[in-house]
Amino acid sequence: MRKPSNNHGRPASGTTRGAATAALLAAAGLLITAVPAQAATPPPAPSVEVVPGEDTATPALVEGLREAVDAKAAPADAARGHLAAKESRYRIAEPRRDLVPVQTLKHGADETVRLQQKHRGIPVLGGQYVVRMESAGGKRVVTGTSGKYFTGLTAGTEASVTKDVAVRRAVGATAARLGHAQLTKADAVRKEGEKSQKAQALSGTAGGLVVIPRGDGVLAYHVTVRGTNPATGEPVLQHVYVDARSGYPVLQYSGIKSVTPPKAAADAHPAASKAGASKAGASNAAATGRAPAAESAEHPGIRGSGQRLDGTKVGLDLYLDGTRSEYVMTDYARMADSSKNTLSTWDASDRDVSEVSGQWPAGIKVFGSAAADFGKDATDAGAVDAHWAAGQVYDYYKKQHGRNGLDGRGSTVNSLVGVTLFGGSYVNAFWDGQKMVYGSGDEEFKPLSADLDVVGHEMTHGVVENTANLVYAGQSGALNEAVADYFGNAIDVTASGQSMDDPAAGLIGEDLCRTKGPRDCALRNLDDGATTAKNFLGVTFGTDNGGVHLNSTIFSGALWDMRQDLGGELADRIVYKALSEYMTPLDGFTEGRAAVLAAAKDLGVTSKQQNVVKRSFSAHGIVPGWEDALGVDSEQLLDKLNISGTGVQAGGGWWTTSRSNDDGSEPYSVYAGRADGAGAPKLISPNDGRFHVYPATDGKTVVWAAYGATSLDILSRPVTGGPIKKLYTSSSDISGLRVENGVVVFETFGIFGDRHVAYLRPGDSRPTYADGGSFLLATALPSIAQGRIAYAKLYPGETDYKLGVEILDLKTGTKTLTEQLGDPQGLGQTGINSKHVFWLTDENAGDAGEMGVRRADLDGRGAFDISSEAKPRALIAFDLTVSEDAVTVNSQLPDTEWRNETLPKLWQLTTDGSRQERVSCNRGEQLSPAAVSGRQVVWLDGTTGFTDLVTRSRPAGLCG
Repeated sequence: MRKPSNNHGRPASGTTRGAATAALLAAAGLLITAVPAQAATPPPAPSVEVVPGEDTATPALVEGLREAVDAKAAPADAARGHLAAKESRYRIAEPRRDLVPVQTLKHGADETVRLQQKHRGIPVLGGQYVVRMESAGGKRVVTGTSGKYFTGLTAGTEASVTKDVAVRRAVGATAARLGHAQLTKADAVRKEGEKSQKAQALSGTAGGLVVIPRGDGVLAYHVTVRGTNPATGEPVLQHVYVDARSGYPVLQYSGIKSVTPPKAAADAHPAASKAGASKAGASNAAATGRAPAAESAEHPGIRGSGQRLDGTKVGLDLYLDGTRSEYVMTDYARMADSSKNTLSTWDASDRDVSEVSGQWPAGIKVFGSAAADFGKDATDAGAVDAHWAAGQVYDYYKKQHGRNGLDGRGSTVNSLVGVTLFGGSYVNAFWDGQKMVYGSGDEEFKPLSADLDVVGHEMTHGVVENTANLVYAGQSGALNEAVADYFGNAIDVTASGQSMDDPAAGLIGEDLCRTKGPRDCALRNLDDGATTAKNFLGVTFGTDNGGVHLNSTIFSGALWDMRQDLGGELADRIVYKALSEYMTPLDGFTEGRAAVLAAAKDLGVTSKQQNVVKRSFSAHGIVPGWEDALGVDSEQLLDKLNISGTGVQAGGGWWTTSRSNDDGSEPYSVYAGRADGAGAPKLISPNDGRFHVYPATDGKTVVWAAYGATSLDILSRPVTGGPIKKLYTSSSDISGLRVENGVVVFETFGIFGDRHVAYLRPGDSRPTYADGGSFLLATALPSIAQGRIAYAKLYPGETDYKLGVEILDLKTGTKTLTEQLGDPQGLGQTGINSKHVFWLTDENAGDAGEMGVRRADLDGRGAFDISSEAKPRALIAFDLTVSEDAVTVNSQLPDTEWRNETLPKLWQLTTDGSRQERVSCNRGEQLSPAAVSGRQVVWLDGTTGFTDLVTRSRPAGLCG
């Protein structure tokens, strides 16, 4: 929750942008260009407004309807009957077959029906259509519709990949995202045959098949990966979509909705003795991952009290538990007249965050006290704040919007407070789909329940999940965060009586700090007056889930301005109506703007008030075509790659990378081209339904990995064309492919966390392992040049495992371990040229994640840092590439908040470290650098919101 979340692992490529359906669904959240509708939409009646859909013939929004439907039918049947009767408008041939009821929301005479699209019986990711109706006086009319129904889907529904393969590859992809940018001492295995703790930290569960609506549709398994980040101890709840034809993970994002981005590996270096395993004697509730059911309330609730962390005395709704002879923080009163469920606050002060994320921890209890006036322990733990605030948020939604709880049906509201990280401080809060989880805080931050807007934010994530269910990635995720911030702030401002004109009214989390003032403490400011669409940051799903926090204030700022100008009551009604009745899972900023405008009109606001809404969005740059205003200083080599995590390599004056088609629906193919931009790029791989990824070239040959339903092959082909050769079929996942003069180098990683560098000489049928393949050793992150392979090595020392960089001379077989200047705790990517070997090194595990860039001679001697880990503003690096003249590092800078400058950028150093410059001043994320020659670098750039392959022949300077 601390403001920075510097992602120390290598992010997957792909960025977010514009029309959010495409932005999310192009493998890593890339914008894809609009496809003309498949059939012309008939002209509407004069009073009816129809907004065409993107990549579909079904309208995105229809307003102004007053069309009668069956008043006696169930709401969902009436809604589907309307769509069937108006097929010429909606282009939905079989709505009763292809649209399944998800939810019906009734509010007075209004009825809102949400329908989930299915393609031949398989759910479509984000395919949801909404029908709005009025039912009164024995009559029912449809007033409008909106959403996404994808009319162009023709994909088959039979999987070629087994669930076991899908789970294994999903877990492998998650592990690679979390930790394969470094080899650390945590990768050590103590005795032969022992499985590493790293591998045990993650497990996957295969859900059903889904259709990802890209192009004709992509059939995929939805795999949920749970566990603990082995480097940081942070909880992992990853949604991974594995192509059901090839087994390649085509989409993944986190399911944990936190108030700020999670802390990065740079911020937490766990000691070997950290707690993490679940407590013994797990109850059935813990095994099922569900909270215990509340007991029936035989006795009336009791009004007690407690003191909040700001010193305020507040009333608390409690229950006298006879079995414990204690007053407990279980509130039966609020839902006594409806579901009879409760709001409960639980003591999780001895639980690690890994134990509570996505599951119910065994043995925890509701906070209790011998007296109805709770004392200092409950205050200090944040329990008083959490219990009081949960009631405030519940009351707000009930009184202002007629909503009974987070799901609208009076579900139980559970809050866990005091959660730790390895027994130490944990500064974050999140909604995990079941409950609110609040960290313990630390010396500077109070427990995270101490500010009402944070509690309102997390509980609103539950409301969003049970209404529009905005997918928590890319623009739809930023919209999710924006709505959570808006309502969290609205609830806090309303409860405190603070004026919207107060300069501090837009702050989120401003009351969390123990020593800092509100403005210095705040996590975000919805009234910063500066965040507009021109500040949009194109980032990957490996960074902040595609910018869900980074870009959220673009939209929440517009909503906040609207609230300031229209007043809280009206603005809140508009935003809630837009969320609950108009928005659908894959909406982004443009669709969100349309939903808010439509909701305002539906509520009958005046023309002047509608103009206020429009001005609010315009002031923040959310207007049609806003994405087109983003520029670059680099030369484009290949655009709109629509890929995720496959990287780019270069050699011999050529580049190579993977690419999908414009709508991201095709399996990835390998392309190669001239680094000087001459000639057209060449398609290298076959179009055989497999995913062709991780390509490398030396200017003569291209090698790559092909993911199929049952195998993973390493293939090669000359850049000039010719037959494709299968070099090897791997039983393990691979990464880090490199090639030079026919020698292919790569890294394998197994299901138990073992990592080995292997190489194939021309004619070899099986690889040779640089470390012999021993389970007692680990090697990783290879590079090759001049007949030598360099790699990071983890090996047993006299008393502990050691890390070093080794050079293997392929001609003589000699292995040379380079000098170390200290005792590295982690090593990053290696690079080698004709004179030196370079690598990333981390010797201070307690810093903010800074790494040094180290150089040694090819005989292993003369080691020194060309960029010190200890220098001011040292690089937080996770990738490296070298030429004869320069070293280019993919890095972030340590900072106190997320901003453009703290995103991954490319920095180029001279080989002696005497000069350091930015390769490019482009906004957004820059990834996967590959040195060509001299100072030229090619890389994957997210500035425009696409993932483009770009280059510069010399650095851009310091980008001041």
